[in-house]
Amino acid sequence: MMEVLRAEGIFKSRTDSRKGLTKEILKGIDLSLGKGELWALIGPSGGGKTTLIRLFNRLEEPSAGRILFHGQDIRDGNPLELRRRVMLIQQKAFMFSGTVLDNLQRSFVLGGEAPPPADDRRIRRAVDLCCLPANLIGEEARALSAGQQQRVHLARGLLCRPEILILDEGTSALDRPTAEELISNFRNLCREEGLTILMVSHDLPLMERAADKGLYLEGGKILEQGAAPDFFRKPESPQMIRFMAEMPARGE
Repeated sequence: MMEVLRAEGIFKSRTDSRKGLTKEILKGIDLSLGKGELWALIGPSGGGKTTLIRLFNRLEEPSAGRILFHGQDIRDGNPLELRRRVMLIQQKAFMFSGTVLDNLQRSFVLGGEAPPPADDRRIRRAVDLCCLPANLIGEEARALSAGQQQRVHLARGLLCRPEILILDEGTSALDRPTAEELISNFRNLCREEGLTILMVSHDLPLMERAADKGLYLEGGKILEQGAAPDFFRKPESPQMIRFMAEMPARGE
């Protein structure tokens, strides 16, 4: 499968200016994401997951190592262009003032395109893929529920037509049936259109059913990675075995 993104020897450290102490957040990350793959990134809080995904579209810079997108070092390009092609959808949905349609049209305006009307096929398709009721298109976006806002946030990201979509707890505000339907739709996008998705999630039952591959990160290191479902069902490292044992049983 064609590689779209590679991390090579990634280290990330931060210095506490008050205490004068330096802490290593990531410690030698090597990773390759292929076109059309859906990855689950799991691990305990504080293990470095959020820092890692922020490096992939240059919201942060590594202390050492490099990240390649289609074989090119991402530091050599325009970070704004990179962020449209490697789209990070953060957990807390941000809504611009105005209607749901106004928010969806932002994807086109920021890309220098004329905003399409509500009945444009691209708008309708994004709304359907993200399980957003069509009758909400004219509603005030900031008045929506958290789950509805999260789906608007996801649809807005899809409308940027990214090659890699990174979701940081992208279904956390959704009920189970909606989360299942949405991830099924996204899985189909991977299969049919070659979209690569990296999902950070604590919803292990959902990730086990949806992901092609899994990645376990703890203490700033990748301790396990592999093809699902064996990745979830047959952990080998003591750390991942403990982590899985502390999670709710599959299907709960």
